[in-house]
Amino acid sequence: MTTPSIDEFRTEVTAFLDANAERKPEAKAFVWGEGDDDVAMFEEVDPETERQRLAEAKAWRAKRYDAGLGYITGAAEYGGRELPAAYERLYAGLEARYAVPNQSFFGIGLGMVAPTIKDHAQPHVKARYLPAMYRGDLVGCQLFSEPGAGSDLAGLQTRAERDGDEWVVTGQKVWTSGAQYSDIGEVICRTDPDLPKHKGLTGFVVDMRAAGVDVRPLRQMTGGASFNEVFFNEVRVPDDHRLGEVNQGWSVALTTLMNERASIGAGGGGGGMGLADVTRLAQMLRHFGRSDDATLRDELMRLYTGFQVAKLTNQRALDKIRAGQLPGPEMSIAKLALTRNLTGTGEFVARVLGPRLTADTGEWGTFAWSKLVCGTPGMRIAGGTDEVLRNIVGERVLGLPKEPGIDSTSPFKDLLKN
Repeated sequence: MTTPSIDEFRTEVTAFLDANAERKPEAKAFVWGEGDDDVAMFEEVDPETERQRLAEAKAWRAKRYDAGLGYITGAAEYGGRELPAAYERLYAGLEARYAVPNQSFFGIGLGMVAPTIKDHAQPHVKARYLPAMYRGDLVGCQLFSEPGAGSDLAGLQTRAERDGDEWVVTGQKVWTSGAQYSDIGEVICRTDPDLPKHKGLTGFVVDMRAAGVDVRPLRQMTGGASFNEVFFNEVRVPDDHRLGEVNQGWSVALTTLMNERASIGAGGGGGGMGLADVTRLAQMLRHFGRSDDATLRDELMRLYTGFQVAKLTNQRALDKIRAGQLPGPEMSIAKLALTRNLTGTGEFVARVLGPRLTADTGEWGTFAWSKLVCGTPGMRIAGGTDEVLRNIVGERVLGLPKEPGIDSTSPFKDLLKN
């Protein structure tokens, strides 16, 4: 396969986009009180609107794929172009100039599940799912968290029992984003309860439409239902849909988690200004006559500094990934920066707006911020809680001693078992 030059690829992509999408109008400078004041953390729409937007997103994804632009860095045997990561970055930058359907439906599947399938699934399973996922024919979700395990993934209790050439999965998962419209899911199950908790796990690709799978929406304090709880009642999964070896699911889970934290941490909120546009916040201060408040001015500059440091740290980590290195624990720093910056933004907005934040008077740029304030706690859980990520940074980045636990070497180990 001939590799086009970067300029040839730019010409190809531009021609495709010009023929299939409209260019976005030139961005206008932000002016307080003008345009949409929505700053919600999670997009929350009714089911019918969601179905329509999903169909539009799938159609665009298929058009991209069929034009050879859907799996730019992927292997040719799975429909990829086998081009360097720089070509994918170029495509993303060019597409951002055009009005295309929202592609967030594919974020988890392509950012987390597909890379795990690529690294751990059997060849015929890769051939079945990777092209379909990158074409948008299939949407994937991640099924890790459980009600009783909290942030302790290794403590999960959903079990998978071998029955000939199949596994029978029974249990419950929770906080599953996009489960309501997903076709497949990556699930981690306990396959040997007698082994230490990290060593008795196995990963699978499960059909989300299979008999025994029950998806139920979870209502959030924002009023929406972006997450779900998923029940598995003796769901049968073929053994060839196993990810990796039996009882080696911890390494499978780590592959997904590192890609997840890279994906979340590198998002607009963690890297650039995102929802917490400093221009918007500065104009908020002026609009409400608080721009002379030294404490608020100092807080605003601390936010600006936090976002800029996160942006540069993310860039350094992403450059390593683009150079062919695996995403490492550094991306946990990006995830922590995301939640810290967003939490700080919410606290700043609350101090500036006061009661306007909690009472919907119809005033522009006030009550709308309640969606961000109420949605931010969800980001402190998604992709690993802040506490878990601090442990990862402490142990794997700073080299601090491992925190004692039930299954680690500790003078209290035997006491904790009793």
